[in-house]
Amino acid sequence: MADASQAAVEALIGSYRVPYVGQTLVESKALKAQSLEAGVLTLTLQFGLPVETLIRRLKSELEPQLLAIDGVRSVVWNISCRIVARQTQKNMKSMEQVRNIVAVASGKGGVGKSTTTVNLALALAAEGARVGILDADIYGPSQGLMLGIGSGQRPVTEGNMMRPITAYGVQAMSMSFLIDENQPMVWRGPMVSGALQQLLTQTQWEDVDYLFVDMPPGTGDIQLTLSQKVPVTGSVIVTTPQDIALLDARKGIEMFRKVEIPVLGIIENMSLHVCSQCGHSEPIFGEGGGQRIADAYDTELLGQLPLTLSIRQQADMGAPIVASDPDSDVAHYYRDIALEIAARLALRGKNYANLFPEIVVQND
Repeated sequence: MADASQAAVEALIGSYRVPYVGQTLVESKALKAQSLEAGVLTLTLQFGLPVETLIRRLKSELEPQLLAIDGVRSVVWNISCRIVARQTQKNMKSMEQVRNIVAVASGKGGVGKSTTTVNLALALAAEGARVGILDADIYGPSQGLMLGIGSGQRPVTEGNMMRPITAYGVQAMSMSFLIDENQPMVWRGPMVSGALQQLLTQTQWEDVDYLFVDMPPGTGDIQLTLSQKVPVTGSVIVTTPQDIALLDARKGIEMFRKVEIPVLGIIENMSLHVCSQCGHSEPIFGEGGGQRIADAYDTELLGQLPLTLSIRQQADMGAPIVASDPDSDVAHYYRDIALEIAARLALRGKNYANLFPEIVVQND
């Protein structure tokens, strides 16, 4: 009976596909150990992404099936995560205190990229990860407002280094923390590129698993600097179903591919409007555009977000919806998308460039 029970357990575990990961526990190498003694099944699992939602899903989906096996009376779960630095473009070394950098970009403005960025960051923080946000929109920084950080609040400096400002458990750095909110940045491209590098490298990030970079729209100086100077693990494109937004999103995908930064997927924002009065839903910006782009460029549609008044209101109030209303349907949409991103990063190879010393040849 014990052998039959063990065989049934192994068969079930071998066929169960891990949510977001798309592989079985065995294929993903998440299963580290298992034992069945006196009816107690102990499973030791380790994932390469945050596990708060995964724990709930495993207990609600897999545990009842395990308990239905003859000879299994209880299940003990030992679940942990180990988030490591993944491969970057051109085999660049990862930053010392930042394991993975994710660029959130769009081809044009007005598609909700900054709102999406802050909610994705908060979603992974709620999952148990250490998360940071770098506001790379030097001309029009908005993350300070969205995180509820007052215009007069400045980062603490130590020498030429700055400590990020923490809000909702997320480390953040933005040009808006360093200047008056009404001061325009009348800078040419090289100055903007230099400012981005300073914000990134002169910030004392503290053991960050995921740093989300809120990119300015377009394919200009900031994007070029990011691809050449910053070790980026992956990128995400935010678009709306509108044809003009889709056209610009294609340019963003092509840009990242040319600089060897993988596109993890497409997020379709404002995909459906639901009337708050009558409940009628309508795709006022069109429909199916995100999926068409994903299919055309052999990438994934990570998720679709509704056009909802509460998303805009909460962001403008400095209380993003993932933090202010974590049990709402919209907050769960963001968490699902954030976990899809983390899962795709976890499937990338480790960044072994960090293990090798730099060799410098000098002529004495």
